[in-house]
Amino acid sequence: MEQDNANVQTIQETKFCKHCGGKIAKEAVICTLCGCQVEDFQQAQPNIIINNANSNFNNNVAENVKKLKNKWLSFFLCLFFGYWGVHKFYEGKILLGIVYFFTCGLFFIGWFVDIIRLLFKPNPYTV
Repeated sequence: MEQDNANVQTIQETKFCKHCGGKIAKEAVICTLCGCQVEDFQQAQPNIIINNANSNFNNNVAENVKKLKNKWLSFFLCLFFGYWGVHKFYEGKILLGIVYFFTCGLFFIGWFVDIIRLLFKPNPYTV
């Protein structure tokens, strides 16, 4: 009876080669008799866990878009109405526009500097 268990155990632990038909071990990937590959190599796949906590990505794309302004429109607003800060309101700089309004373009010095600065900006420029 012990010999029957041993035969059953050896049968369960062996398999037949697909190419030569010889008995080989159950775990064998390459036949020891003919040298052919019996099964595919199985490598354990690593568990890849991606914990991406990237806080730099902003889902609100509208905030990241720069507003383009026309150089010449801003220049002529500054030239004719700059001492009231109209060009600053056009650029979206409301607080600075209010300061320009009450100080006559920062006593005409800020107005003159803005005229020169607007001449050297590209068209269109971003604010």
